[in-house]
Amino acid sequence: MATVIVTMKIMPSSPEEDLELIKSAAARLITEFGGTIGKVDVEPVAFGLKALVFMFAMSESLGDTEDVEKKIGDLDGVNSVQVTDVRRAIG
Repeated sequence: MATVIVTMKIMPSSPEEDLELIKSAAARLITEFGGTIGKVDVEPVAFGLKALVFMFAMSESLGDTEDVEKKIGDLDGVNSVQVTDVRRAIG
């Protein structure tokens, strides 16, 4: 099976949410799921609201990311989770 690169956007409930707490909890869940985190960016959205954008690699044999998306979405301070891109790694 191939390795896929997943880009996931996590939107906090409000600009006052602690992004570092959400980042560390989401990173733990992604790692437990079997992903290897490559990079995490903070992306300005609007009116002081910022989203976390995770890029991570995972084996295609793990299937889809629905389970980890639901777990991250259930974290305190998280409004929504969306996978914005999935690509097969080459090499």
